[in-house]
Amino acid sequence: MMKYLQKIGKSLMLPVAVLPAAGILYGIGYWIDPSGWGANNIVSAFLIKAASAIIDQMPILFAIGVSVGMAKDHDGTSALAGIVSFLMITTLLSTGAVAMYKGVDASEVPAAFGKISNCFIGILAGIIGSGCYNKFRDTKLPDWLAFFSGKRCVAIVTAVISVCASVVLYFIWPLIFAGLVAFGKSIVGLGAVGAGIYAMLNRALIPLGLHHALNAVFWFDTADINDLGLFWSGAEGAVKGVTGQYMTGFFPVMMFGLPAGALAMYHTAKPNKKKAVASLMIAGALASFFTGITEPLEFAFMFLAPGLYLVHAVLTGISAIICALLPFRLGFNFSAGLVDWVLSFKAPMAVNPWILIPVGAVYAVIYYFVFRFVILKFDLKTPGREDDDEEAESKIQLANDDFTSMAKLVLQGLGGKDNIKEIDYCATRVRAEVNDYTQVDEKVIKNAGIAGVVRPSKTTVQVIVGPKVQFVYDEIKKMM
Repeated sequence: MMKYLQKIGKSLMLPVAVLPAAGILYGIGYWIDPSGWGANNIVSAFLIKAASAIIDQMPILFAIGVSVGMAKDHDGTSALAGIVSFLMITTLLSTGAVAMYKGVDASEVPAAFGKISNCFIGILAGIIGSGCYNKFRDTKLPDWLAFFSGKRCVAIVTAVISVCASVVLYFIWPLIFAGLVAFGKSIVGLGAVGAGIYAMLNRALIPLGLHHALNAVFWFDTADINDLGLFWSGAEGAVKGVTGQYMTGFFPVMMFGLPAGALAMYHTAKPNKKKAVASLMIAGALASFFTGITEPLEFAFMFLAPGLYLVHAVLTGISAIICALLPFRLGFNFSAGLVDWVLSFKAPMAVNPWILIPVGAVYAVIYYFVFRFVILKFDLKTPGREDDDEEAESKIQLANDDFTSMAKLVLQGLGGKDNIKEIDYCATRVRAEVNDYTQVDEKVIKNAGIAGVVRPSKTTVQVIVGPKVQFVYDEIKKMM
């Protein structure tokens, strides 16, 4: 079950990676026309509308991303199946359709059906589409139905399953929606403390890949909060000084806190391992600061020192509380890095973006000394402090972009191509299913200069490469 949930989380990174495009378009559009938000400038209006085309269709993008990501061979047929499922569910359970079923006026239909086109349904449609593809892509039918054999039958089966799913959702979706709204409102009612609880849970759920489900409640409109969408659009429901409170607290952590924590891990590493640790920490810190991608750093110590990761989650929650209490609001479309900070300056709901500098500076100091104290006090085995005194000298530096050599070592460490049952990648990781886990040699993999190796199960290996993971993956595929 955990492996399946992690695969869903990985699949969600594909549509999430589209959000930077919306961020750039929104940011430039609001810079051109900060007061009219497109009303006073045709270029600004054009850019903002283009960005809205992405943000407003996130549920569809989720359906496509999950469908492709969870399909065994990532075939485009699964994407078609996901779209079919999404369109059928949202059409069958639209307010007008439900009003017709019930024989009542549309105003009497539960509000839940007015929100049926959301990211949760997008994810569900993706699961249905990919599941039908994996199960029926090789189906053989009698000669008189041969045209619908194989991949052609996937969309047909998906349609049938989606009708059944719609019947079930007709009864349970109002209950699910009410529960999500109640949870969201209970957190909203806690004000700054609620923002802190959310931010802490966001980090704590990353190892399980479940943080995306939590994000869908607060960042999008699943539970009528839509913090991300309202921050950039300033539409009805946005409140200056409030909207953005579920995003602002991540900026001090990702731009300042984690890089400072990386410095602490470097300073506490063993002298003979500092050179190798430095390359890992610098690459991770730069990714965190500029783009807000924190996985290379977090996975570097998440499983080596889970206690330190818990400290990191708590500090993130505290940051969210502090930022929510200050006259300070920022937002992002991808993650809380330098790029999104600059682009959000002229967003409709931005409040005093400059406050990030003093808050971030203080948080960098806090992270550095807290990390250093906890590491030394409890002798945590962060990178460079492992008990194994035999130093595996990194033969390749990621900065050199020697992807072929890196891929060769990773493939060798995974036991060679004959040991790999399935392989793909997400935003920062190469993920492999192996036939024989005893053939996996983590020391060989780490010699490639990667951030770390995670083994969620006996047959699953995750190689933490960083933002350039696609190039390493492409080289592995060539070699296979």
